[in-house]
Amino acid sequence: MTLKEIDRLIREAGFATLGFLDEDGNPSVRKVFSTWHKGLGGHLISTNTSSQHVQALLKDARACLYFDDCRTFEGVCLTGTAVLHFDHGHKALLWNEGDEKYYPKGVDDEDYCILEFRAEHGRYYRYDGKGDISAAELAEYDSGAEFVKYDA
Repeated sequence: MTLKEIDRLIREAGFATLGFLDEDGNPSVRKVFSTWHKGLGGHLISTNTSSQHVQALLKDARACLYFDDCRTFEGVCLTGTAVLHFDHGHKALLWNEGDEKYYPKGVDDEDYCILEFRAEHGRYYRYDGKGDISAAELAEYDSGAEFVKYDA
């Protein structure tokens, strides 16, 4: 797969699987809605501050994001770190009409935060092969990129 094909896969996925280590150090995963991307290496996810994955990531920021398309049997796993944002700017950026049903206090609800995933490297697979994505390849591909929302 080319980096451009991996970018397409990520943009069209709509959801990702977030991997993290729970409070006991055991691997755990959650399905997350993911439509904000900065090239291949940056991803924004709105979530609950009180969720198990946020509490775990506050203690150990190591994580992975897995994007896939089961119809075409292709996927990419990005490994990196999570940065949690609690400021109004990040929260307002991802706020959607109707989100108040999850966060009744609005955009500044204390149970609403933004998880920013920053990839350090990755691995992809498809019917025609598999391979690694280096930190240098991510940096070059993402050079000059800004966060953009893609509707899956």
